[in-house]
Amino acid sequence: MKRFFDVREHFENLRQLVQWTLLVLPVALLSGSASALFLWALDHATRLRWEQTWLLYLLPVAGVAVGWLYHQFGKKAEAGNNLIMEEIHQPGGGVPARMAPLVLVGTLLTHLCGGSAGREGTAVQMGGSLAGAFGRLAKLSPENRRMLLMAGVAAGFGSVFGTPLAGAIFAMEVLVIGHMRYDALIPVLVASLVGDFTCSAWGIQHTPYHIAFDGAEAGHFVIDGLLLGKIVLAAMLFGLVSQGFAEFTHLIKTTLARWIPYAPLRPVVGGAAVIALVFALGTRDYLGIGVSSPDPGAVTILSSFNAGGATPWSWWWKLLFTAVTLGAGFKGGEVTPLFFIGAALGNALSGPLGVPVDLFAGLGFIAVFAGATNTPLACTVMGIELFGAHHAVYFAVACFVAYLFSGHSGIYSAQRLGVPKKSAGVPTKEIG
Repeated sequence: MKRFFDVREHFENLRQLVQWTLLVLPVALLSGSASALFLWALDHATRLRWEQTWLLYLLPVAGVAVGWLYHQFGKKAEAGNNLIMEEIHQPGGGVPARMAPLVLVGTLLTHLCGGSAGREGTAVQMGGSLAGAFGRLAKLSPENRRMLLMAGVAAGFGSVFGTPLAGAIFAMEVLVIGHMRYDALIPVLVASLVGDFTCSAWGIQHTPYHIAFDGAEAGHFVIDGLLLGKIVLAAMLFGLVSQGFAEFTHLIKTTLARWIPYAPLRPVVGGAAVIALVFALGTRDYLGIGVSSPDPGAVTILSSFNAGGATPWSWWWKLLFTAVTLGAGFKGGEVTPLFFIGAALGNALSGPLGVPVDLFAGLGFIAVFAGATNTPLACTVMGIELFGAHHAVYFAVACFVAYLFSGHSGIYSAQRLGVPKKSAGVPTKEIG
């Protein structure tokens, strides 16, 4: 008969907690510091592009430079996030240490010259690269290296967005659709918390977001049935748009690879296409990371939380600019552009649906990301961390429905299918 309180078992749990905390601390500290350096440099690169508008015309040149760097020195690092995920699935040759400096330089060049990209991919790849290097140095077993890579992903994600809980859940949820890696719970949580603390300790401040809509009655939150129905309708569209973004980006990538065998030349075509789009639309609103702009009339993520802060098609133009940029081979992440796409789409839907602009911008912000990455739990928690817990129910509904309607495709080709989103049928009780 098993004892109610097993001293040996709890001592072993304590030992593992201490062991994993000590093991992931160096990775978390390095990843948080790398994210701080990256965010500081990204801010300066973005401000320089705002001041020197002619830098846009160097985007094809920057593309050649990025393509050549990866062609000459990248090797396996070219796979980016997908390589890290494959190494977690099945440890092999490891994640090369050169991935961190390559993706840092490549992303900064992309943003300096106006490519539409994000920052999550860079932070995750730096975290994974540093974790891989530390794992080899410490001569860890393949299973422990897998855990350490997940910790690196969590530290990078949590620190770059200032969302440590979402970073931990993202690292466990993103690998396999429908499955969570709870065996990595302690490593990813410690890594994400320490990584975020380290990034903040360097003086990095994350963009604050705010949803003014309250929805409370007599001081208590009350679910509005009509509003909830409208959120479900919007979330369906959020999911479809996230699927469209993922498949469109993959299509551009495979098409350019077929048409242009020499990889360093593909970003030239993409850079030229971005410049052509700027001239065709007569605006630079969809360049770069898109969080804010020195132009008070520009469409940005922040402006999308206000009535009139985005046009009905702003979400589509950002999707197109980003798909062309990343599909052509420029570096950066997809997540922040997905924030832009979702917030702008939520803004566009708020008028026809007669709903609060800021609430639906926030829902689109997290739900399009949830659908594109197949991580509804992480995105729900991200919504709580960024906007507060008051609308947690609405966040969950938007993310879960968007996840369902986004299909099984996503921005990460190395993501595996664990549990299909559509069940084979509804089980019924046999009568008789």
